[in-house]
Parts: sequence; structure tokens; C-alpha cells
Amino acid sequence: MGILPGLIGIVQATETVKLLLGAGRPLTGRLLLYDALEMSFREMKVRKNPKCPICGPNPTITGLIDYEQFCGVPVVDPAAATQAPIEAAISPLELKAMQDRGEQPFVLDVRNPEEIAICRIAGSTVIPLPELAHRIAELERGRAMIVHCKSGVRSAKAIALLNEAGFSGLRNLTGGILAWIRDVDPTLPTY
Repeated sequence: MGILPGLIGIVQATETVKLLLGAGRPLTGRLLLYDALEMSFREMKVRKNPKCPICGPNPTITGLIDYEQFCGVPVVDPAAATQAPIEAAISPLELKAMQDRGEQPFVLDVRNPEEIAICRIAGSTVIPLPELAHRIAELERGRAMIVHCKSGVRSAKAIALLNEAGFSGLRNLTGGILAWIRDVDPTLPTY
């Protein structure tokens, strides 16, 4: 029943508008049940759970968690991470020229597995950015490395992390895999 999410979405949007405007009677404290096969709505009153760690009388959760720490993503200074030095950049055409000359540069792809399933630069090594800090021992410190992601932001963060770990000879693929597809291999699917 593909229409079901649309109908529920409209109800949710209506509730949001009512809350923003302070108009009408929102569903606060009530649960709306919808039976699509019978085309009926029912309403139930819902009481707060007195033991709820967020909205109970004695909340134990009073703020947001640190998602970077929770997900194992290393904290990197955003200003430094998003601006790789000019000399640390390499264009897709320069990388392709290296490959055409028979050079086999070490290419590190820091995208997530679902992105790798869509497209990939042949011969690249994959270590998703959230796993990089824990898998750094898999990389050779003295070897020159070209790092890339989808557009260049995550690879800049990876380069900052690797620099802090003592790596050198790191270059960021300008524009990431999107630029590779645009400039070198337009047969690859884009996302």
C-alpha cells in the first residue's frame, strides 16, 4: 500500500504546522491509529512513562550524545580538514596520466561501503573514514598516497588524520570520485 506513507506524512505535516502556529489541538498525549483496510481512525490517550529517562520527572538524559565519539569517528579540526594544501592536491586527469604511464599509485578510498557498491576507481584500497583511525596500521607510512571520497571533503579529513599520525606524501583527489567520473571515466554510474 504505497499510499499509506503519504497519508501518514500529511497527518504529521499537519501536526507540525499546528504546533508551529500554536493553533488547533495537537496530538500531544494522544496516539492516532489508522486502519487503511477499514478506512478508519481511532484515538488513544497515552500517558507519560514516569520512568522515562528523557521526559519523566527525574530525567537522566538531559543533552545530546557526542555522535562522533559514539560512532568512532575521530575528531578533526573542521577548518584544517576541509582545506587540504594546494600542493597536496591531484586532479583526476593527473592521476589517470600516472596510471597510463604504468605507475601504480596507492589510492585510498574513504567512502562508505554503500557508495563503493555504486562505483569505484579500479585498484583502490577501501577503508571508510569512520574506520580509518582503527585501521591505520594497515597502511604503509612511507608510501605516497592519493586519498579520495565522493567530492573531496571526507578525504581532506582523512588526510588531516593521517598527517597527525605521522604520514607524509598524501594527496587529495580534487573533486573526488565525482570529478573522476566527469573527467576520466563517464561510463561509471554517479550518485
